[in-house]
Amino acid sequence: MNTPRLDPADVKAAVDAALAEDIGNGDITTRAIVPDTVRMRLVMVTRQPIVVAGLPVAVEALKRLDRESDVKIDAFDGSRLDAGAVIARIEGFAAPLLSAERTALNFVQTLSGIATLTRKFVDRIAGTGAELLDTRKTLPGLRNLSKYATAIGGATNHRMRLDDGVLIKDNHIAVAGSVAEAIRRAKAKGLKNVQIECDTLDQVIQALTAGADRLLLDNMSPDMLREAVAITAGRVRLEASGGVTLETIRDIAETGVDFISVGAITMSAPSVDIGLDLAND
Repeated sequence: MNTPRLDPADVKAAVDAALAEDIGNGDITTRAIVPDTVRMRLVMVTRQPIVVAGLPVAVEALKRLDRESDVKIDAFDGSRLDAGAVIARIEGFAAPLLSAERTALNFVQTLSGIATLTRKFVDRIAGTGAELLDTRKTLPGLRNLSKYATAIGGATNHRMRLDDGVLIKDNHIAVAGSVAEAIRRAKAKGLKNVQIECDTLDQVIQALTAGADRLLLDNMSPDMLREAVAITAGRVRLEASGGVTLETIRDIAETGVDFISVGAITMSAPSVDIGLDLAND
């Protein structure tokens, strides 16, 4: 997998919105207590085992308010760290760094949380041949950053947006009237790589007959997934989805499906514990 890259435009937009949200008309506490000339040294430390993600966004938040601050990076995005490991060291004017502190930590804690949980899922299916996919289940406005974090954790990005690929879901099928009719309509519009959701093995057969290019097998048991793999016999690629957990993903992967999509890696990932403390060395 290629090393994921952050789009500077995404970073700027996220930091702009976050700082505006947090600071408002000014940090009245810091203005009252901290003289403009005071400098400070900070150290960013993880308090639990993590996979680092979002550090460039956190650094941008800090430097946005103090462009002259000096940031030394000890651990880059993608690094696996044990509790107590230093992520970065920052030196600059105290007032702006204190004003940016919470925003910076929010980014790196949230995105590292996504990357850390993603890596746990990836590790569970190592050696099976199945590939972990993320989903569009992300916080509005933070999709690109969230999907960057899943990629850092080892997942593959699925659709970024609705214009990024064809996926016929159950409600599309309900409106069209049948699996075959939904596929026919998509192909009639010249759409390629048509993927369709299947809830039953009968729908798998219908989709295969109608010429689907890829199937999303939704909430199927491992036994059903194995049957779907046998029915399709490699003619289309198969993605398992729905209620996948760390406890179940290995069994799902061993059925022979090509992909497993997990919404939990972006929607349910807990933020990790990272501190930004005064340096004492």
